[in-house]
Amino acid sequence: MPKMTFIERNGTHKEVDAPLGLSVLEIAHKHGVDIEGACEGSLACSTCHVVVDAGWYGKLADATEDEEDMLDLAFDLQETSRLGCQIIMTDALDGLVVKLPAGTRNAGG
Repeated sequence: MPKMTFIERNGTHKEVDAPLGLSVLEIAHKHGVDIEGACEGSLACSTCHVVVDAGWYGKLADATEDEEDMLDLAFDLQETSRLGCQIIMTDALDGLVVKLPAGTRNAGG
């Protein structure tokens, strides 16, 4: 099974099993990682904002315009920011590393 690592707000690295076909948001919830996901993946908020490790960012599918619009509202936006609900685990993402931002801003959802 693929694995991925969450870097939590306190700097702790948490490596978890990442089942194929699940989103980063779903994987986080499955393993008790503190990502809110207020809209439950419906692209109506930015509370599942994660910062993707630069080495992995180019391996992700491009963000949709809707995702970009929600990211514009995210707190602590970075160059490699994405919404966790929009990153779906594949074999190619085995080892993915994402960092939780300093905080979230719920603008909608």
